[in-house]
Amino acid sequence: MPKLSALTSKKLVQILKKLGFRLDHTTGSHFVFYHPETQKRAVIPYHIKDLPKGTIMSILREAGISRTDLEKLKKKK
Repeated sequence: MPKLSALTSKKLVQILKKLGFRLDHTTGSHFVFYHPETQKRAVIPYHIKDLPKGTIMSILREAGISRTDLEKLKKKK
């Protein structure tokens, strides 16, 4: 399994949009994304700093994305 590298909120938002997630609403500094086909949600804290690895893993779990899929999408750019 590939090692998880640091990501910013902005980059993670771009990856979710590529996967078909749509912005549902915002609450404070958190963006809530929704995927219409899988009906999964992903809540992303929108801050300037890199997201902690545990937070990234939690977002991936709730969105139904594997680490390998994430790494493939990051390399595509």
